[in-house]
Amino acid sequence: MAALPFSDREFKVIADIMYEAAGLSFNDSKKSLIHSRLSPRIHKLGLQSFADYIEILGDETQGAEFQMAVDLLTTNETYFFREPKHYDLLQQEFATYGPSRSLHVWSAASSFGDEAYSTAMLMADMQMRGQIGAGWSILATDISHRVLLSAKEGVFPEDRLRAVSPERLRRYCLRGEGPSQGQVLVQDKIRQKVQFGQLNLCKPFDGLGPFDVVFLRNVLIYFDPPTKTDVVDRVLATLKPGGLFFLGTAEGRVPCKTPITPVIPGAFRKNA
Repeated sequence: MAALPFSDREFKVIADIMYEAAGLSFNDSKKSLIHSRLSPRIHKLGLQSFADYIEILGDETQGAEFQMAVDLLTTNETYFFREPKHYDLLQQEFATYGPSRSLHVWSAASSFGDEAYSTAMLMADMQMRGQIGAGWSILATDISHRVLLSAKEGVFPEDRLRAVSPERLRRYCLRGEGPSQGQVLVQDKIRQKVQFGQLNLCKPFDGLGPFDVVFLRNVLIYFDPPTKTDVVDRVLATLKPGGLFFLGTAEGRVPCKTPITPVIPGAFRKNA
């Protein structure tokens, strides 16, 4: 397989697309990484150059392929049911509420929707068992319009669902065939429970909440310390007293003015 030429200009275009759409930062030292990760994909698609692939990445109707590129460049950092102990805690929490209570969840940095759809699968299972009622909803927001378009489609590379149980895959997903082989579609009965919207967490927002649960996982790494504090307090203002707040387990406790109590690594409860 001949090595594909990869100019500095092409590298900059791809780096800019990835930063603007998904917040991924690639400095000049990452040029060889992008070349090595994307070249096999370009060959597999039968394309002749990086310029051809850039055209696809720039086409908003090609959300699944853009997502595939993000996966290749981030080594699958996002996937369904990431940090399973958080979902175990969530299930225990919801089981105490009973079927009469309405439940509202916010995935505040939803990216491609893995987190929101995982939560929807868990809640759909609990509703099926009668542990919660039908009155539940999930709001998923992200700064990137392009990422949200892909999330709404609900199409994912199958490896992203490697932590989804076979039972849930049968209940809530459809496997692709032919040209779509290797991809999975989240069924409409799950997609319709998730409302996606564009939101910049660094700017003031009104009218959201109150929520029973808020996820803010693996996004604070992009912010400086003062901004982290502002974002966390702004997000926590939408959470009901006693509600659960999730960060990534490796992020530790972020300083904030809002009183919260640790529950398990990466999970906190807003003080009443």
